[in-house]
Amino acid sequence: MSPRILFVEDDLELAGLIGEFLTRNGFVLHHIDRGDLVEAAIAEHDPDLLLLDIMLPGKDGLSICRDLRPGFTRPIILLTSVGSDMNQVLGLELGANDYVIKTTPPAVLLARIRAQLRQHEAQGGTAPARSSAAAPANILHFGRLVVDAANRDVKLDGHSVILSTSDFDLLWLLASHAGEILSRDTLLKALRGVEYDGLDRSIDVAVSRLRKKLGDDPNEPHKIKTVRNKGYLFVRSGWDA
Repeated sequence: MSPRILFVEDDLELAGLIGEFLTRNGFVLHHIDRGDLVEAAIAEHDPDLLLLDIMLPGKDGLSICRDLRPGFTRPIILLTSVGSDMNQVLGLELGANDYVIKTTPPAVLLARIRAQLRQHEAQGGTAPARSSAAAPANILHFGRLVVDAANRDVKLDGHSVILSTSDFDLLWLLASHAGEILSRDTLLKALRGVEYDGLDRSIDVAVSRLRKKLGDDPNEPHKIKTVRNKGYLFVRSGWDA
């Protein structure tokens, strides 16, 4: 039986080109153009692999990957026009098996798809097991703060902190790069797929909101610091006391 691929892409021209190429190479392809239709399409078509754009209407690809992964054991390949290291890290930590840039030659995409299907079959049709060394990446501990990516849960002093999806994504990105300065451009590319234009203050507003929810002093923050002319720094030791 030909392998089934569910392809989620809102660029219809690109979807047509890739879809035709994959069909010619022996795959049964089902295409949808909205992220909020993915779960229903999986139930209907039972795909062997999910090829998933990140920037989608209805629901973005990273959120889909995060929500699907606990129950969807088959390969997920993220396909995006944004060549951001942060997006790759976030996508892989949320459960994606691979990450492919849209400008990748079709033959390379085909090889990556076949490699994921072979690996999945070799593992007995189950999701790739995480090594013990990789497992902690899904749960980050910083003193009184615990950030759980799999369950989208944040606890401070043992109490749950309610965060929006965008606030959690920002926190996870900062916390998973604790001790590193992340620029506004890096954060915007990873979280929204756009470049920083020097005027956009949305990241500053989001960090300020995050600080308030996590009990960081907005006047003299010592947990999520502003590094002048560089960006933001998540401080590992800031959550100890």
